Amino acid sequence: MTTYPAAQQTFSRSAPVRLWEDGFAQDPYRYYDALRAQGPVGWAELAPGVPAYVVTDRQAALDLLRDTETFSHDPRPWESTVADDSPVLGMMRWRPNTLFADGAAHARYRTSLIDVFDQVEPHDLRARVHRAVHLLVGRIGPRGEADLVGDFARPLMALVFNSLFGLPDSQSDRLNTALGKMMEGGAEAAEGEAEYGGYVLELIAAKAERRGDDLPSRLLDHPARLSPEEVTWQVFLTLGAGHEPTANLVSNALSRILGNPAYYSTLTSGARPVMDAVTEVLHHETPLANYGIHYARRPVSFHGAWIRAAVPVVISYGALAHAAERADAGARRPGDASHLSWSAGPHACPVKQHTLLIATEAIERLTQWLPDLRPVLPRDRLTWRPGPFHRSLTALPVRFSPRSPDQPGVPS
Repeated sequence: MTTYPAAQQTFSRSAPVRLWEDGFAQDPYRYYDALRAQGPVGWAELAPGVPAYVVTDRQAALDLLRDTETFSHDPRPWESTVADDSPVLGMMRWRPNTLFADGAAHARYRTSLIDVFDQVEPHDLRARVHRAVHLLVGRIGPRGEADLVGDFARPLMALVFNSLFGLPDSQSDRLNTALGKMMEGGAEAAEGEAEYGGYVLELIAAKAERRGDDLPSRLLDHPARLSPEEVTWQVFLTLGAGHEPTANLVSNALSRILGNPAYYSTLTSGARPVMDAVTEVLHHETPLANYGIHYARRPVSFHGAWIRAAVPVVISYGALAHAAERADAGARRPGDASHLSWSAGPHACPVKQHTLLIATEAIERLTQWLPDLRPVLPRDRLTWRPGPFHRSLTALPVRFSPRSPDQPGVPS
């Protein structure tokens, strides 16, 4: 049995760090400091009355991610203790998919996802991103101003992922709205979960009746012989996990790039690759800030904390990123992949390269189209969407010289 450093402290159960407060979205680092002050594992609330342990230390996070004997991804013992209307259930409720499975079931689901995504060739994915950027910049280019969250990053992901999953462009707004409600974990979370669930159910029903050249059809025909229900829940996971974090990765990277004119000029001139900016975000402002949720199979002493069973143990990738940024004083580390934004262990992200390709191509193509993007607000005046799980801008307003698709010199 795995052993960890002995418990040396008891957290105040009367004063958990409340990650659901309005102030958390705007200044999460103050909350991360409070968690880190408790030790490698802090005590928090994800929503009113929903306590959780939060891991803020890199070694503790790695130990957790790799220890399948002590910790499980199955939330059902916890779920039975939570009110049906809890706003975080949409992100944490058990479903028969790779995220919430352990052992053989996890391996079966994960292998099927890797197999079908491996059939998406890089050149094909790049072409889908270029098409989506062309469509969106064709809309906003003549205006000379835009919100790079609402007009670009989020609709771009809806277009790209709807294309991969066999849905028309016309469904993009519906996908955006449903996922936004569910991720924020607020009063509309249950409504967003229901809307998104309906979206996926309609998709799988259509593909079960008539296959296409898309990911759900390939899952339905995969040798693992997933049932339509299992395919539904793999798609529920991968469509949402692809859309939201990747949109946030793009908008967070753009906000950092545009907030530093000297940095932006090196990217637009080609002296520095866009991948540097994306890697910097993964190090210091990771889009899925608090997730990687586990549950102790039995009470256990873990890095100075006594972990009870059936209580969420959340990995704070945001707190780890904050600590890393302090440690290197903001120094840029091109190509350094030591961050944990992709997680680690058996549940590490299976489609990392697809995500990186989408994000870098989107930013490169946008800055080729609109090379003189200028932020309307300084970065410290931007606002952030509420919710305990993500780091997501509300808006990123910019101005630029108007351009139209048929103007000479624009990308083809």
